[in-house]
Amino acid sequence: MPPAPRVTSPVDPGFWRSPLRGPWLTSVLGVVLLAGVTVLFVTGLLSYAAYNPNLSPVNDKTPDKGLLGFYLFDWPTDPHWLYRLNQGLHVTVGITLIPVLLAKLWSVIPKLFTLPPARSPGHALERVSLLLLVGGALFEFVTGVLNVQLEYLFPGSFYPLHFYGAWVFFGAFVTHVVLRLPQVVRLLRERGWRQRLRDPRPEPADEADEADEAGEADEAGPVARRPAEPTVSRRGALGMVGAGSALLFVTTAGQTVDGPLRRTALFAPHGGGDPGSGPNGFQINKTAGKVGVEPRDTGEAWRLVISGPRGDVRLSRGELLQLPSHSAALPIACVEGWSTSDQWWRGVRLRDLAALAGFDADPPGVLVESLQRHGAFRRAALRDNQVRDPRSLLALHVNGEDLSPDHGYPARIIVPAAPGVLNTKWVSRLTFGEL
Repeated sequence: MPPAPRVTSPVDPGFWRSPLRGPWLTSVLGVVLLAGVTVLFVTGLLSYAAYNPNLSPVNDKTPDKGLLGFYLFDWPTDPHWLYRLNQGLHVTVGITLIPVLLAKLWSVIPKLFTLPPARSPGHALERVSLLLLVGGALFEFVTGVLNVQLEYLFPGSFYPLHFYGAWVFFGAFVTHVVLRLPQVVRLLRERGWRQRLRDPRPEPADEADEADEAGEADEAGPVARRPAEPTVSRRGALGMVGAGSALLFVTTAGQTVDGPLRRTALFAPHGGGDPGSGPNGFQINKTAGKVGVEPRDTGEAWRLVISGPRGDVRLSRGELLQLPSHSAALPIACVEGWSTSDQWWRGVRLRDLAALAGFDADPPGVLVESLQRHGAFRRAALRDNQVRDPRSLLALHVNGEDLSPDHGYPARIIVPAAPGVLNTKWVSRLTFGEL
């Protein structure tokens, strides 16, 4: 028997020898990604809408959206856990899908080296969409994970990068689904789910011939022409992918939910970190030291400036404490996916401060400015519906004690269902009116 030809280049089909590659495995992984990526895209758009970017340029981290802003709407304040659920789902699903994405890329990687690059206009479109799909997927997942772990890696640029990258990726994703979904449905219907999964053998060598006869060899997933000896079964391969996703879920989901899972959130915000105990012992995103807020800025000389039709009103913290106070149980939820449980906040209602500024009825939106010297969202705008909500406070206390310096002493904003960065800390000025 003559020796097998030597293969050294990935453009040679014989270079790829795994007996597991084939239309069935690729299709199963694709169906999982179809559901997961759809959830990611929808929750991602909702996350951008929650920032109310149409309200004021200070909130808009994705300029020149044009037609891409069609989905924006006035973000509600009910239910108060809305952003916590949305962003927790977005980040947790994204991280959980990483093993599925890598397995899917592994299953189709020979197609990236197929020659000739394009055999027809339709094939050329499919190849371009595949390149955009792979590049877009890697870009979105890598930047998303890095932002979760390294907040300051993309100072001021993460929002537009992730936003526009998502549109490129999802456009390629939709094109790919339109071209492939009918065939995937037919293949899975004909070959079944349970029967294939229960078959302990890896994809057989004659799978290539079957794929050729069905016209699927290049369409749904490449099949090895000279398969190597199997080292794992089809069931085992999917089991490893599922176990990887389950492990990432367990080490991520706890950053959003309460209970024992919070202790297992090793993938939690920026590598975790113990926020301490006591009334102020809950997660902190940015500390006073990181943003340049010093003790002298928040001492006895601090004054809150309230601007409106009646001019400027300046109040010390002691004078704020003399105003009618109210309480609200609200969480803090951030774009990185982490959130706190409901904390008990107490302070002055924003709508009461709007009345001091001259808006006795129907208070408008407000521009909030912070003492922080650097970092994103030194200024943030809130809508009129957020100002009017009776749970929206200029908080002075949390869980029965004064705010700590890292939680925004001497005063911070707390608004139901708003992203954490809109709950401005170290507030120095409130300007009610046109934004």
